[in-house]
Amino acid sequence: MIVNSTLLYIRRDDCYLMLHRTKKEQDINKDKWLGIGGRLEPGESPYDCIIRETVEETSIALSPAQLSYRGLVSFVDGDYTEHMHLFTAATTSDCSGVCDEGELCWVDISRLLELELWEGDRIFLSLIKDPSTPFFSLKLIYSDGELKEAYLNGENMTVK
Repeated sequence: MIVNSTLLYIRRDDCYLMLHRTKKEQDINKDKWLGIGGRLEPGESPYDCIIRETVEETSIALSPAQLSYRGLVSFVDGDYTEHMHLFTAATTSDCSGVCDEGELCWVDISRLLELELWEGDRIFLSLIKDPSTPFFSLKLIYSDGELKEAYLNGENMTVK
């Protein structure tokens, strides 16, 4: 099975808007902290999807010009592959949306790695921290919820 999705980290001052996934019981991301995003619907581009998902989850309306397409992250777990289009954006807006997936919270970027995150998310969060990092491709191979291998632009990375 192959899925296409998007993920966005919205920056305001020195914080990212994070979603603490707490509301759905049957959620692979339960209790994890993530950016905003979701799966592409038929006919959508990654830009269309992330703009729609951002409004649905946060009530923040972004234009394509506000988005920076930072990388493509491929998650592999057995016969499941998800290609996640990773974006960043800056805003001065506050979110007023009520998200049915969890709680939205502005988190200081210096504290991100203290949160309950997927191990692979720690890799791409370190990459997007520097706005001058060029577009990248990151392949993350998981088994039973544990990161087994990672490849940045085709090169094997050491995984703890």
